[in-house]
Amino acid sequence: MRCLAVCQDDLVVRMLDEILLPGFEVEFIVDSRTLARRLHDAGVTVTFGDPRRTDTYLKADVTPGTCVIVEDNARRSLKRILEAVRDAGATLVYVLGLGAATTAKRADELRAEFPDVVYLSISELFGGPLLTEFSRSLTRARVQQYQRYFSDADRVLILLHHEPDPDAIASGLALRNVLRRTKATAIIGAIQGVTRPENVRMLKLLDLQVEAITPASLHEFDRIAMVDVQPHYFGELIDRIDLVIDHHPEQPGYTAVFKDIRPEYGSTSTIMTEHLRAVDVNISERTATAMLYAIKSDTLFFNRQANRVDLEAFSYLYPLADAQLIRKMEGAELTRERLAYVMKAYQNGTLFDQVFCAYLGASPREDFIPYVADFFLQLEDVRWTIIAGVVNETMVISVRNLGYSKNAGEFVRRYFAEIGSAGGHRAMAKALVPVQAFRNKYGDFNADGMSRRLHELAEQFLADAPREHKPHLLTS
Repeated sequence: MRCLAVCQDDLVVRMLDEILLPGFEVEFIVDSRTLARRLHDAGVTVTFGDPRRTDTYLKADVTPGTCVIVEDNARRSLKRILEAVRDAGATLVYVLGLGAATTAKRADELRAEFPDVVYLSISELFGGPLLTEFSRSLTRARVQQYQRYFSDADRVLILLHHEPDPDAIASGLALRNVLRRTKATAIIGAIQGVTRPENVRMLKLLDLQVEAITPASLHEFDRIAMVDVQPHYFGELIDRIDLVIDHHPEQPGYTAVFKDIRPEYGSTSTIMTEHLRAVDVNISERTATAMLYAIKSDTLFFNRQANRVDLEAFSYLYPLADAQLIRKMEGAELTRERLAYVMKAYQNGTLFDQVFCAYLGASPREDFIPYVADFFLQLEDVRWTIIAGVVNETMVISVRNLGYSKNAGEFVRRYFAEIGSAGGHRAMAKALVPVQAFRNKYGDFNADGMSRRLHELAEQFLADAPREHKPHLLTS
């Protein structure tokens, strides 16, 4: 994120430079050549210019997404500076008050003339509000931009991945709320529908609908958005999209008008919580319940790929949600069908050096495979699970780990990306490989041989560097 600071004081420049780096790309404008030269010699990115002139900011390439901080030392009028900043197109403007200028009266006077400007005192720099406010302002600007872009569309499609999970469903519902649309004007859809028992139960309990979409029907919509998925997932079906919001690692090969991709987040619902809050959209009990359940399930209740922002979103949504309804949705997870595949993995699987591998054979549904991977990760002395099965002539490989012993996404990319699609996070990943391509590279397989082959790959991968054996911590 880019930040432009208009300052007159050497100490203020150095404080801002220290506080904002390395999280922001920081540049300074000063009106003293001597100060500019001194700061430049000290390694600070600085430009000499008149802060009262609009062309000063145009030369600095100010955009609506640039955060502009203006120092207020009460020794000069701010009006001409703020007018020049505004005329240059800046929308995220902050005034940093020093000394006597930080009074409430000063802030009120400023807001009366410039209502979009945020006033902060220098004491707030050290408590985090400045960085928090920057982040919220950037999210707000991003959301308002795509809201305007979608506002004139008659029909909108919010597209989810095949067999959408709670995070995809909840994020689709949240985006429809952000766009201030109804189910008639913003369809939540998936090409393969919803069949997993707990997700069907979720839709039923929350009175939601995910419509079955065909590839041929995509052209019927004026705007298409994706949540919890990116266009590469659909092969060559979609190469241009209007909006992508996702927490998986960013993938190349497509064009998006707007996108918000944050792989450091544990769920897409966490991103959507920030979008809803940024533009003050009322979060209904149904939406809060769906999103809370999604964050809980996608992070295994904060046992994988979760950090401070996921905890903050969970804490915000909790009092708005129906906890009893979430317990009902969770009650559908263990079915007789799933139990049969758990037993098959138990009978055919192997556990060696804290890695559990199993081949399930042919499966009617893909969701059985990641479910078994999650299930066996709960076993004592298991740190990695690698579960494979065949669905419609495609080898599906799900990988899970405890999040602190190397990277599951790197594992699947190393061994399967060249012959199929593969990707994921540190603690969870998936590969999809045509059966024939798998055979061509790794040979024919049966249950025992497949488990051994997966173990060989895991042993090879984990031997590249020492594994860490330390408590799993939530990181910010």
